[in-house]
Order: sequence, then C-alpha cells, then structure tokens
Amino acid sequence: MQGKGGMREKVVVVAVHGGPGGEHGAFKPVLSGLADKAQVVYVDHRGSGRSERGARETYTLENNVEDLEALREYLGFERIALLGVSYGGMVALTYATRYPRRLSHLIAVVTAPSHRFLPRAREILAERGTPEQRAAAEPLWTGTFESEEQLRAYFEVLGPLYSRTYDLAKSRERPRILNPEALNEGFAGFLRTYDVTGELHRITAPTLVIGGRHDWICPPEFSAEIAAAIPGADLRIFEDSGHSVMSDEPDAFLDVVRGFLTYTGRP
Repeated sequence: MQGKGGMREKVVVVAVHGGPGGEHGAFKPVLSGLADKAQVVYVDHRGSGRSERGARETYTLENNVEDLEALREYLGFERIALLGVSYGGMVALTYATRYPRRLSHLIAVVTAPSHRFLPRAREILAERGTPEQRAAAEPLWTGTFESEEQLRAYFEVLGPLYSRTYDLAKSRERPRILNPEALNEGFAGFLRTYDVTGELHRITAPTLVIGGRHDWICPPEFSAEIAAAIPGADLRIFEDSGHSVMSDEPDAFLDVVRGFLTYTGRP
C-alpha cells in the first residue's frame, strides 16, 4: 500500500470460521471494512464450505491447524494474523500455542480454551432454552445430525439464542453451506477432549479476546479465562451480543478490531 513514506505492508488477517462444518461467507459483510488496514484471507476448513469434501475422519482440529500452517507457507507470508470465531477460535488458539513465531496478531472471538464449554452450554440451554430448542440441540451434543437440512433446521430453531438480532427471513435469504459430517466429527469426538488451557501462556503475539455477554454456547466466562492466561491480552465483552457478535454489534466489532490492528500493527 502506498503511503507518504512509500510502500507500506498490510497485516495479513486469516479469518477462521466456526462449526465445525461452517463456512466463511458470513464474515465478508463485516471484515471487508478492514480492507484499508489489512489483507483479509478467507478460508474454509477442509470438507467445509467451498472446500472439497473428504473422509469424515480427516475433519479434525489437528488437520485444521496444520492446514493453516501449510497455507501460510504456500502463500509465502513470514507471519499472519488469525481471527478465529467460535470453533475457529479454538483452531486459532491451538495454532498460536504451536506456532507462536508465525503469528503477528491473534483475535479470539466467542470461543473457549477447552471441552469444558460443552457441559456449561448444556446448563445454559437448560436454563434459557425452550423445549423445542432443547430438543433440536440433542443431535449437537451427540454428534448425530443426519443431513444438512436437519442441521439448517437446528440453526433456525436456535437462532434467537445465537443472535439477539436474529431474523429468520434474512437467514433464509443467505443460506450457509453446512457440513453435518464435520460437525458430528467434532461434537462426537475431538471436541470432547480439546484443551489448550495449559498452553495459552506460550502465546506471544498481541492478542485481542472478544466475548458476547449473552453467548450461550461459548459464554463470556471462557473469554475472560483465555485473556487472563495470555500475557498482555486485551479482553472486550460486547454487552448487547450473543454468540454472533458480528451480527449483533457489527460496527462496534469492526471498530475494536481495526483499533487493535492499528495499535499493534507494524510501523
């Protein structure tokens, strides 16, 4: 980018989506606002979104982490920033503990450091959810979604819990590409043992941790825990947001992320 002093390098931000089995499409309306500050790279995990489908057993957090490192090497970047949301935050946290020198910035959004988010989310759903919502969530806990249609129906029923501004009609206008096999592999398998709590102190990159006050599935107590464990991390809790912070408070989210990248960016 041309500036008064000549060419200026932008931060490369790799946006890591949630799920497992989600996709990057919902990021673009908000993260496109970073174009003057960063080069945003959108990624769909293997088997997710627009990426090629494969064997279910390959849809693992381990592979998602190593795929990010392989992408960094392929694109030729010495360091990248990671913006990980929900499950994508778990991937980003794991990458940050494994490859701390390859990270320029870390932005962990509505995520958790361990499998402890699962029983806590079930408790919150029992407190806040309707009977219909609790029933719709049963395949989530057991990892037994049978089709994309069933998974889409789950997100429609649980939508008001995920987002305080949920609009069913708008969500149907912009349907996401979902892979229930990837989600099942996570919730029936590796997410039950996921835990980077004891490794977070290894993260050396400037870190921003964002939580949603009304988040039911990765409640803000976990954002606070992550921030407390990472040296120098900045914690921001969005008071009017559920799990979908980018939908509930998009302008505030963008302002915080832009400020973080500006303050900690390269001169």
